[in-house]
Amino acid sequence: MRYRLVVRVTAADVGQRVTIRWRPPELDGTQLMTDVLGILEEADDEFFKVRRGRDGQLIVIPCERAVAGKVVPSGPRRPPKAPPSS
Repeated sequence: MRYRLVVRVTAADVGQRVTIRWRPPELDGTQLMTDVLGILEEADDEFFKVRRGRDGQLIVIPCERAVAGKVVPSGPRRPPKAPPSS
């Protein structure tokens, strides 16, 4: 089975939750890729800027290194943490 990898993220998706599969420079020379999941803060002809939800880090992805990408539904809501019992 073959899969077709397509980047379906555009500037119109700014503010949406996205996932982008890409090849970071440190993986050059390998077949390895990595994924980033977060809120798309900016997109243009050169870069995608995605703010990861788990740690708030801004990931800047050059468009030529993006292999696939799409808008994804928001994650599940987590119940609020219970206050510590005394």
